[in-house]
Order: sequence, then structure tokens, then C-alpha cells
Amino acid sequence: MQTRLISDSERGAPWPARLAVAVGILLLLPAALTVPSVAGPSVAGPRRAALSGPLDFLLAGIDPRGTHVKPLADTIIVAHVPADRSGVYLFSLPRDLVVWIPPFAPSGSAGQRTKINAAMALGSAAGRDRYDRAQGYRLLATTVGAVTGLTFDGGAVIDFGGFKRMVAALGGVELTVDQTVVSEHLKPDGTRRDLLPQCRLGGTCLRPYTGPQKTYPQSTTPVRLQPWEALDFVRQRYGLPRSDYDRQRHQRQLLRAVARQITGPAQLLKVLTAVGDNLTFIDGGHDITDWLAALKDVDTTAVTTITLSGGPVFDGDRYLGERLAPESTRFFAAVKEDRLARYLLSHPTLVDR
Repeated sequence: MQTRLISDSERGAPWPARLAVAVGILLLLPAALTVPSVAGPSVAGPRRAALSGPLDFLLAGIDPRGTHVKPLADTIIVAHVPADRSGVYLFSLPRDLVVWIPPFAPSGSAGQRTKINAAMALGSAAGRDRYDRAQGYRLLATTVGAVTGLTFDGGAVIDFGGFKRMVAALGGVELTVDQTVVSEHLKPDGTRRDLLPQCRLGGTCLRPYTGPQKTYPQSTTPVRLQPWEALDFVRQRYGLPRSDYDRQRHQRQLLRAVARQITGPAQLLKVLTAVGDNLTFIDGGHDITDWLAALKDVDTTAVTTITLSGGPVFDGDRYLGERLAPESTRFFAAVKEDRLARYLLSHPTLVDR
């Protein structure tokens, strides 16, 4: 399979070197810069000014249900690279964050106030029973931009199948499990848990499974997770003290762990080949030379992951979604103004340990 590259004009041919940059956004920058192009050149979209100053990327993880099903953005991560290229900062937005999603002409969706993960689905409609993840990304980026005040230089969309293949290409991933996690979905042997009798004939069941559960015990040293374990681990939120906020942290931790295991261009190319068209890179109207020049000096040994404060929103007893704490406004301003390092010095509790 070939990786899909999407330019700002929504056109493009596969080019693994560009995918290398996309994966580089996921903390693999040094190796990405050395991976040669092994396919034909892309059809470039409208060119923009050369990349400079601070850079912001939007990364979305979706459920791999095919182009005939609306994609929901189950994972939303922003990667910030400061102008001095001194490191990489990662923070997440809760998938259930209640926001205003603006109207979007390409898909014909009306504006509405709902959970932010719906933006990808609302924006992706591209015809009868056909959905375009790159088009959905555009509405997601607009929505996240309205929440954060950021304009994104590029981004990537990867589905869970692609993530699993990426970890498989590495032979698993080593990670320190910072809290005990019990799987909602899988048995200890990795097979799916049994459905409750009342959930076997269709209908809506919030938590439809029963029986033995796979457990990931808290550890003080790294443990090796197999590909199915890694994917299952980062999907869990039930039973965790901070629910989706803990899950967000585990997703960022796993990205960082994957990056540490890729030590050179040959290994990176193996990963990229495995991911294939499960990953879409949004190039922001910049060609490969722009990206190489902009990212070549980034210090990827200095990676900071951040958990924003927030909490649930209820209408009586009915759960509506999540909202961020008021301090998030000041945090987003610090990102936009490229003073995040100073901001975190005075707000150290936001930094994951």
C-alpha cells in the first residue's frame, strides 16, 4: 500500500519522504530527514511562504472503519515546535470537548455545538456513503484553531490500524506503565471480550462487554507491549481516575516511546512501509525542501508532554461532554506567542511526569 499525501489543494501523489516528515512530527524528526524519496514526485498544491518561526501541527487519530463510514477523531494532539527549535511540546484536547463546530460548505454540514471529535465526521462527507479524511481534517483544524487560537502549518491523520502496524514493525514498544490499566475491550489473551446477552442483538450499550479482562499493571521500569497490547492500552479510559485525561497522557507517552525506538533511516523506512495508506499527511502547501529546512535543527531529545486541566459538563444527570479549565486560555496564548517554556516554568503541574 502507498501512503497518501494531501496538499492544500487536496491533490497529491504518494511520496514516502513526505510521510517521513509527517511521522517526524510524531517525534521522529532526525531520522525522517535522512529518508530518501522512493516514489514519484507529488503534484504540489498552492505554494506558501517558506516555513519559519514557531510551528504548530495537528495530529488526529481515527477509528479505521473505511471510507464508507464517517471518521471520528478519537485522538486529537497538537505538536508545537518553538522558533528556536529547542524541543517539541505535545498536548491533547479531550475528544468529548464541547465546542462550536462551524458550518462547512464542502460537506454541507451546518454549524452546531457538540463534541469536538464530531468535526472530522461532519467535515468528511464527500458524496453518497463516501467520506474523505483529508476534507474532514480541514473542518477539524478550523474547529481546533477556534478553540486554541492557533493556525496549523501541517498535520497528519492516522487510523488505529496504521498505529498497530507501526508498532508491529518495531516488534513491540517499551513503555513504563504509570498506573494500572484494565482493558474494557479485550481478554488477557488479546481476544475480544464476550458481549452481554442484552447487547448481542444490536441496540446501544454503553459498556457491552463481560468476562475476564486484560490488565496492564503499574510498573517502575519499562515493559514491552506487543502491537495489540499497545493499541489496547492507549484506548482505555474506564476505571482510570481522570478518565479521558489519563488516556490522553498514555497516548502521548506511547508516541514518545515509539520515537525512541526508531534509531535510523532504515528502521524508519520499514515503519513507513508498514503504515502505508493508513496515514495521511497534510503538507500545508509546503514542499519537501521547506519541511526539511524547517525541521532539521529540532532537538527531539527535549520532548515535553502536557495535560490540560478540565472536567465534565452535565445537564442534570445527563453527561454532555468535557470543558477545559479557564487557565487553558492563557496556556493557548503562550503557545501562540511562542513563550510556552516560560509559561510552564510558572505552571509546572501541567507537565507530565
